[in-house]
Amino acid sequence: MQHGNKVKDASFGRSLMNTESLMKERLQSLQPSYLEIIDDAASHQGHAHAGAGHYTLIITSPLFENQSLVKQHQMIYAALGDLLPHAIHALCIKVEHCK
Repeated sequence: MQHGNKVKDASFGRSLMNTESLMKERLQSLQPSYLEIIDDAASHQGHAHAGAGHYTLIITSPLFENQSLVKQHQMIYAALGDLLPHAIHALCIKVEHCK
């Protein structure tokens, strides 16, 4: 069950882990060399989906090499799984290339 930026255990009603922590945990499968998650909720106050998270994701991964931008985004969506669209309502993705 989702409530704000917290994922709740429906049987006990307690916070298990916040959305940003879950995102970071799940994105580790992409072996990021850089990972930054910015909570953009403040800029969406009064928005119809204000309860769900609005985030900017900045990520660099060697797994993105030779992949199209669409494929990179698909990899990110697959890693985040069921967080979209419930805990994450809006996600701005910025893929940076390895240097």
